[in-house]
Amino acid sequence: MKRRVVAEPGFAAEADAMMSRLGLASELQSYEQLVAARAEAVDHDLAGRLHPGVGVADLHLPLGGGPTLARVYRTGDGPRPLLLWLHGGGFVAGSVVDLDRACSGLARKAGRIVVSLEYRLAPEHPYPAALFDAYDAMCWLAANGWVLGGDGRLAAGGQSAGGALVAGAALKARDEGGPGLDRQVLCYPVLTARAEPTWIDRQYLTGPADVYAAPGSAGSLAGLPPTLVVAAGRDELRHDGLAYAERLDDASYVEYAGTPHAFLNFCGALRAGDHAVEVIADFLSRE
Repeated sequence: MKRRVVAEPGFAAEADAMMSRLGLASELQSYEQLVAARAEAVDHDLAGRLHPGVGVADLHLPLGGGPTLARVYRTGDGPRPLLLWLHGGGFVAGSVVDLDRACSGLARKAGRIVVSLEYRLAPEHPYPAALFDAYDAMCWLAANGWVLGGDGRLAAGGQSAGGALVAGAALKARDEGGPGLDRQVLCYPVLTARAEPTWIDRQYLTGPADVYAAPGSAGSLAGLPPTLVVAAGRDELRHDGLAYAERLDDASYVEYAGTPHAFLNFCGALRAGDHAVEVIADFLSRE
């Protein structure tokens, strides 16, 4: 496993300033709080803005759970490899609208067509709905990606809950003979079930966590695609991400010291976000 720590003092200072401005985020404790959080508009000063020259289109993929919104980003003409991307949000929140900066950056810098998926959320759709959406999207893109300009190659990546869904869907694809990915990217992924579940956890998992809900519990990680794990130095999940990377056959681990969880959502305020996009793009572009 290749391991790297990005310890840029400026990145840590920007994180300090942003966290001081925002204060401590309170844990969601009720459905009413969740609805209010979902309704909040994107703050582009924090999230950043779309990269110029990147085309964006919204469409619906015909998945098993029904037509599912996807935001597609691309640059240039001609067939390109595809990248399925899944946002974070604790399996109960988050949206494709949060990630224009990161996803357009990946399209521009990695030369891939990025398909950002609006998977179903709990508590309206508890586990395994989101996992099935991720897996169904992988299957649909593998079979029909040419419709979007794909060249036959498919990678998948995600952040936090989205990283968990990508890891779980990749395991499912391995176990069931599903589509093969040429790469997977797991950004500060949720890989294990908490011993003491929070209110959010209980909305998503209504029973015991199986291996696809908690990929870190898998007995074997053999046969998975080359993987990049991106971690945040101020995030307790970094330990699980490192342990997961160490068990993979082909993995790279990059940790951003001094940065908080979800830092790719804040590319407008944190240069670490754009830096991580560059690192991810380089990984996705390797032969």
